[in-house]
Amino acid sequence: MGIRFAEFCDGFAHHFRLRTRDVFTQSKQYLNGLMQARKKNMERMAEVVPGSDEQVLQHFLSNSAWDERGVCAQVALEADALLGGTEDSALLIDESGITKKGKKSVGVARQWNGRLGKVDNCQVGVYAALSQGSRSTLIATRLYLPESWVKDKRRCEAAGVPSAARRARSKPELALEMVRQNRRLGVRFSWVGMDGLYGKDPALLRALEADGETFVADVHKDQSIYLQDPRPIVPAAPPGHGRKRTKPMAQSEKVRVDEWSQAQLEAAWTRVTLRDSTKGVLQVEVLHQRVWLWGSKEAQARHWHLIVRREVAARDEIKYSLSNAPANTPLQRLAQIRGQRYWVERSFQDGKSQAGLDHYQARGWKAWHHHMALVMMAMLFMLKERAAHHDEYPLLSCADVETLLAHFLPRRDVGVDEVIRQLEVRHRKRQASIDSAYAKQQLE
Repeated sequence: MGIRFAEFCDGFAHHFRLRTRDVFTQSKQYLNGLMQARKKNMERMAEVVPGSDEQVLQHFLSNSAWDERGVCAQVALEADALLGGTEDSALLIDESGITKKGKKSVGVARQWNGRLGKVDNCQVGVYAALSQGSRSTLIATRLYLPESWVKDKRRCEAAGVPSAARRARSKPELALEMVRQNRRLGVRFSWVGMDGLYGKDPALLRALEADGETFVADVHKDQSIYLQDPRPIVPAAPPGHGRKRTKPMAQSEKVRVDEWSQAQLEAAWTRVTLRDSTKGVLQVEVLHQRVWLWGSKEAQARHWHLIVRREVAARDEIKYSLSNAPANTPLQRLAQIRGQRYWVERSFQDGKSQAGLDHYQARGWKAWHHHMALVMMAMLFMLKERAAHHDEYPLLSCADVETLLAHFLPRRDVGVDEVIRQLEVRHRKRQASIDSAYAKQQLE
């Protein structure tokens, strides 16, 4: 497997051979470190990867001029060769927060961290995963810049944020940008899946439909729908009563999705089998209705699917989704493609647990994007290995691939003398840190 990993890295070599410097060696060392080190910081990576140096790796990540966009584009196209081009191929959009201390890491702020389920000091990235069946991998990302960063020119300059990126862009806007970018690349997906943060944004859903995309997007329980076509018209003003009216009005009443679902009879729920899982057959109960959505500035309402899903064993756990899939799409199909969003969460788990998605020493804009591109490379290799060995080892996981690579790749920390040397280096650094703290205390 170590040889296959080296050959895989060679396929990306042209992205790291610059006019002034060849940093391909550092890219391989960094990738090896992501696969071998328990903690994915420079110091621990340099301890396990032969010939590496933590300061060189830090420079490679933070300052080297290689372009992560080319790396991500190749990752996307190679993932597409494995997962794209089928009716079950999906582009799944989601965000992930990574906890950070201090104020200097690019994009860090007090904001919602979905992983923790609370507001926290963190960086947030919006990600796209390509999925097909039970396989998925991350292929694109955008770092979200909170308003406090966009308005602070000096802070952006210190973190190396490019001028073009110093503007307010919502997470749905970043999501739409990734969908369009991957279409331009030629990535083949049949629909776009999103959670409620994105589904609640009418502009995003309408833009996707205008682009010819099919989407399945969760919405919040207070989402308004019409059970009949609202047929918006501008009402005539009563004779002799003020100005002429200009705003259209709906001709039918709207209702919240949770109120509509609560009013349905128990017999209206249909039990649907989604897939086989490691804990048995996964089943859910589903309501379905064709509904109309209308924004006050639109000439006509949109006629979409409403899918309401609840867990069989926990019926209070209810999710609401909208889809612009063709009107004749069967309920079974709608439920299955809605359930496909699970796999972006698995991609995050694999990325964080096995590829260092949330383990990095990257304060600046360039370093963050470089790290994410290399993580996506590592995840692509794990996907390829699982696909190549599926018939012989159908249960091969990303964790298994990481374990095998850690064994087969050359390691620096195999001899007693080297382990003792590294221990002594750590102790010297700890002592220097202690001495520095006491020296500062004496000056106060």
